[in-house]
Amino acid sequence: MHLLVTSILIVFGFSGRVSAQQPSLNFQALVQSVPPKAKFIDEDYYIWGGSMARDSDGQCHLLYSRWPRQLGHNAWVTHSEIAHAVADDPLGPYKHVDVALPARGAKFWDGMCTHNPTVHEFDGKYYLYYMGNTGDGNATAKLNPIHRNNQRIGVAVSESLDGPWKRFDRPLIDVSESSDAPDALMTSNPSILRRGDGTYVLIYKAVGKKGPLPFGGPVVHLAAVSNSPTGPFTKNLQTLFTAPGVKFPAEDPYIWFDGDRCWAIVNDHKGHFNKTGEDSLALFTSDDGLNWSVAANPWVLQRKLTWSDGTVQSFHRLERPQLWLDGGVPKVLFCAAEETKEKDHSFNVHIPLAKPLADKVEP
Repeated sequence: MHLLVTSILIVFGFSGRVSAQQPSLNFQALVQSVPPKAKFIDEDYYIWGGSMARDSDGQCHLLYSRWPRQLGHNAWVTHSEIAHAVADDPLGPYKHVDVALPARGAKFWDGMCTHNPTVHEFDGKYYLYYMGNTGDGNATAKLNPIHRNNQRIGVAVSESLDGPWKRFDRPLIDVSESSDAPDALMTSNPSILRRGDGTYVLIYKAVGKKGPLPFGGPVVHLAAVSNSPTGPFTKNLQTLFTAPGVKFPAEDPYIWFDGDRCWAIVNDHKGHFNKTGEDSLALFTSDDGLNWSVAANPWVLQRKLTWSDGTVQSFHRLERPQLWLDGGVPKVLFCAAEETKEKDHSFNVHIPLAKPLADKVEP
């Protein structure tokens, strides 16, 4: 299958302001205390970013990133693999089963590393979107720039959440050819939704070449549109989730369509959008998945959780949000958790959500 993307520049207005009248979703009020079984940890591996889907038999399948703990935190960019765990309940406990997308050789665009999965079911098939890369395989103390700059976005397809997953020989979202493009250096961290008209919007993280190499910059988010979950996708090169004067305000948006409009939970660096002033999660909303504004209630989650025994725990990182939607309704918020700034270990946590109440913001 030919998965090359085409690129066109379409300018859409973006505003960080809350519109005068929009549906209100108070996501912060949905967050519940977390039971012990909802912590997925492995002493031998860093775990980062889990995405869950439920099969027709009711079994829950978690697709997640992991890499050997002995290699250190920054080895995610060289040694991450997308693994597979199962549970009878969406919250867990989950048991590791196998590796869904293992290393397959440096000659492949995603042959050395697969990372940051998001899994979706469309019309009876399962689509696993992810970042892949290739390089020299060296797990360096600082981020390996070869692997980092070889990041591209792919999709694997399967009839079953147990696999096997069919991977493709070309990326789904490659870098743009123009050196001036905002995604000229690398693309990663996809999130996707299907709109009411059946078309697909994919939002991704991108880095251009305007900043000093090897890491370039700035780091931005872009959107692409397709009639098919496997593309080809047409890029819209207008940057999203921006804040005036801030070089890297947001990361890892999870987007979904609720039957009426689009929503996004983003990792809000320093709380620029939800006004908390600290790293946290923020809520955006959109009519079409392309024009995004800060939601009326933008505060989703601080970097702390309440466990079911009443203990409140703060985290150095609580990010990489993913949702499990039951009939289009958010039921579980999945996050990657890191307890300390030393980055000694990480795990996934699965946060139960109460049923949202629909209301309106008065003009």
